[in-house]
Formats: sequence, C-alpha cells, structure tokens
Amino acid sequence: MATLSIIVLVALFAATLLPAFDLGLGALAAAFLLGLAADVATDEVTGFFPADFFVLIVGVTALFAVAHLNGTLDWLLDLLLRLVRGRLVLIVLVPFVIGAVLTAVGTLPAAATAIVSPIALGFAARYRISPLIAAVLGITGIIGGLLSPLAVYGVTARELSEKQGIALPGSAPLTFLLGGLVTGLVVCAALLVVGTRTGAVPPGRITAPPPALASDGPAAPAPADVRGGTGARALTVLCLLAVVALSVGFDMNVGYLGLTAALVLQLALRLPSGEIVSRIPWNVVLLIGGLLTYVGLMQHLGAFKQISDLLRVDGSPLLSLLVLCYIAGVTSFAASSIAVFITTMPLLPPLVADGVSPVGGVLALALASVLVDINPLGITGGLILGAAEPSARPRLFRQLLVYGLVSIPVAPLLTWLAFGWW
Repeated sequence: MATLSIIVLVALFAATLLPAFDLGLGALAAAFLLGLAADVATDEVTGFFPADFFVLIVGVTALFAVAHLNGTLDWLLDLLLRLVRGRLVLIVLVPFVIGAVLTAVGTLPAAATAIVSPIALGFAARYRISPLIAAVLGITGIIGGLLSPLAVYGVTARELSEKQGIALPGSAPLTFLLGGLVTGLVVCAALLVVGTRTGAVPPGRITAPPPALASDGPAAPAPADVRGGTGARALTVLCLLAVVALSVGFDMNVGYLGLTAALVLQLALRLPSGEIVSRIPWNVVLLIGGLLTYVGLMQHLGAFKQISDLLRVDGSPLLSLLVLCYIAGVTSFAASSIAVFITTMPLLPPLVADGVSPVGGVLALALASVLVDINPLGITGGLILGAAEPSARPRLFRQLLVYGLVSIPVAPLLTWLAFGWW
C-alpha cells in the first residue's frame, strides 16, 4: 500500500498536465479510494484533513480581501509609485518592491503576479526596458516576501515543520522572512548589474511623470469594491500591524487573528461580507486541503519512510538535502510549487535527525521549490506573457523558457549552498 500510494502521487502530479484536472479534488478522491484499498476507516482518512490550515489560509486571505476592498492596498501601491521621482533604475525596482510588499502581507503569489506583471511590463514597454528583466524583478520581489509570517508560504512552512516534528527556534519566522528577502535581493542585484551593463536597463531619469501611469497599475476595482478614506486606511494598516505583532511577538494563531481583524474591519467599515468571502481563494484551500489529506494517509502507510531510505546518501545528510532540493526544483518546473513543497516536506525530518539544520533545511527546500517558477509553462509565466505587448510575447516566451531551464540545475544548488548550513 505504501508503494501504491507513491505511484498514485506521481500519477496525480502527472495528471496536472491535463487542462481540466483539479489536483485538490483528485487528491481527496485518491485518499478516499486508497483508504478503502488499505482498509483505513473513512473517519480516519477525514481526520487527516488539515483543519488548522483551513483557518490559517482563510483568515489571512480574508484580511487581504478587506484591505483590497477598502482601497488600502491600492493606496500603498500608489505611494510606492510616487516615490521613484523619475529615476529609471528605481522605476525598474518598483515591481520588485510591490511584489515583496504584496506577498509579505498575505497576498497569494498568483494574485500578486496578476498585479505586478502589468506594472512591470507596462514600465518595460514605456521606457524601453527589457521585458524579461522587468518581469523577473517583479516575480523575484514576490519570492522575497513569500516567507513572511503572514504569507501563505511562510505559514505553511512553519505549520508543516510543527506537524512533521521539526523543532524550530522562536526566531524561525524572522529567519524565514530574512532568507526570502536575502534571496530576492541577491537575484535583484544580479539582474540590475546585468541589465545596466548590457543596456537592458537604460541609465538616467525622466523629467516628467509618465502619462496614464494608472493604466499600468493594478486593474480598476470591480463595481462592488468599496473605497474608504484616510480613516479606513489607517484602521486597516493598524489591523495589519496588530496581526503581525501578535502573531510574531506573542505566538498567537495568525489565522484566527486574520479572521478577527477582517471581521472588525468589515463591521467598522460596513463592507459587504459576500464580497470578502468571494475573494477568498477557495481553489487554493481545496488544493492544500486535498494534498495534505492525501499526504497524511501516505505517512500513515509508511510511504515517506520508503522514499527517505531511497534518497538518503549514507553518511552525508547534507548531500541527501541537495538531492531533495533538486527533486523539488525539477518537479516545480511544471507543477504548483506550494504543492511540491507540501509533498516533499515529510522527507525532511529524517535529515534533520541526522544533523541537517531545521531552519536551513526548510529554507533550502522552500526556495528550491519557488525559484524555478519563472518559466512560461506555469501560472506565473502565463500571467507574465498575458501582460506583455502582443509583439513581445514570442521573444519573451523563449527568454522565459531559457531562464526556467537554466534555473533547474542552478537554483536548487544555490539555495542548498546558501541555506543548508543555517
């Protein structure tokens, strides 16, 4: 049964190549059928469903939905755009900063990409900046904020570590955030050096603000959006800061904090509750819930012990971690990085028991999973190409494909070298 569960998992990931296949639904159905085959009671299979993750994701994204509805996030984006004052290098950095801020406060990567890509590609077209440089800088910013205490990825990393028995120090949330930011800043600096020296990023500054700047920013709010004034923005920022402070400083549950803050803001600002609920990414909730239910059953059957024994390099847990990072990177090229991270995390505890740093191991695995996402075959690449000028798409597609293929051998190695010893 353990071997069969591994085969089914591979089949589930392979099925994601089918346009109509939903991995979350497939994982739940597979857990039910495999449970029947393995004579595991249905109630026990249901017990593997991650109720705590449900609260975490719904709470964080509900708070973000409120911040979007009352205009606070748009206000923050406009503030960042006004700070560049015509400097072209800083204009290139705006998508990076916006991406980092969005994901750090809890925006899902796909949603942040949908906001950042039009900004980055709009600047590229307007100022003759390389579309590849502009797009990658924006996505790198998203990766930089992905492991914050409020981000879904950061929350997942901490909660999965706890579930797998990986003892993290109290400073782990801050370390995860710093690890993501350091990675983003290093990639950003390298891109700027290459861009300025090759002319992909023109030097100098503009003497007047670009026309119709708002058209390059986030999409116009939907008719149901409710824009608040200064008081609404101040209250929203205060709630966001309170959630961060209480979750990090007092180790309170960030999911329930987010739900409570969203409710307070909804009542205080009289926002339509239906709009908040509809903006919660239920497809992501289903994906993570379904996968974790199936992964829980796999653990129950002993599948991950088999995989760990197969991947282990005798006498060298660090080399075993490198192998695991490459598995995560290669799989993430065409699959959801959060799904890959969830399914590879159960392989980490034996390596930690053999001496791998718990914080470093989680960081290396998480970043190896996300750094190969910048390719045209996934959601991220599709959103980038969709935001580009039609005439630029064929060349940008080839550039993104080369970038993604190069990142497969390079990114897992670099994350392992950078964080494996932390």
